[in-house]
Amino acid sequence: MITILDYGAGNVRSIGNMLKFLGCDYKISDNIDEIKKAKALIFPGQGHFEQAIKNLENKNLIQPLKDYINSGRHFLGICLGFQVLFEKSEEAPQIEGLSILKGEVKKFPTKKIPQVGWNKIEVTLNNSYLTNDYFYFVNSYYVKPYDCNIISSNSYYYGDFCSSIEKDNICACQFHPEKSSEAGIKFFQKWIEKI
Repeated sequence: MITILDYGAGNVRSIGNMLKFLGCDYKISDNIDEIKKAKALIFPGQGHFEQAIKNLENKNLIQPLKDYINSGRHFLGICLGFQVLFEKSEEAPQIEGLSILKGEVKKFPTKKIPQVGWNKIEVTLNNSYLTNDYFYFVNSYYVKPYDCNIISSNSYYYGDFCSSIEKDNICACQFHPEKSSEAGIKFFQKWIEKI
């Protein structure tokens, strides 16, 4: 059973549809006990950095989420669910992220934002789930990890940026695999196989 975190924002239904297509049992939940007991957890993305953190605080999910990730069980963060893992974001400078990973979220240095559409990823050696392929992005901000060794793929949008990371039990990506057709299906299949 895969648990999709419902924090009051994000594309939970799209993730659910992908898992259903792949024949996976899943639940959508914001229940603290269910989050604590999850076998695998997906933190979906869409929305604003500050609103995501405040929603987690209002639902008393900050510490249970940190405890879950630190337990070593499988975790997948998508888009905003990737960004909040880090310490801070230019989208909401006054708000502290989850600080699971060291780094910051930066705004693209161009007026042509958000980036919307297909973009290619180039995988690194620190990669278990991806191949060089095109994935669907919707983002005005990108993650800058302080530890480059956790980067599993990079992309280019008016400059190179980190498009996914892997560290221990954590897999997280800036793109939307649930909206990325065959490439996204293959990604989810490989991630599910590891659970």
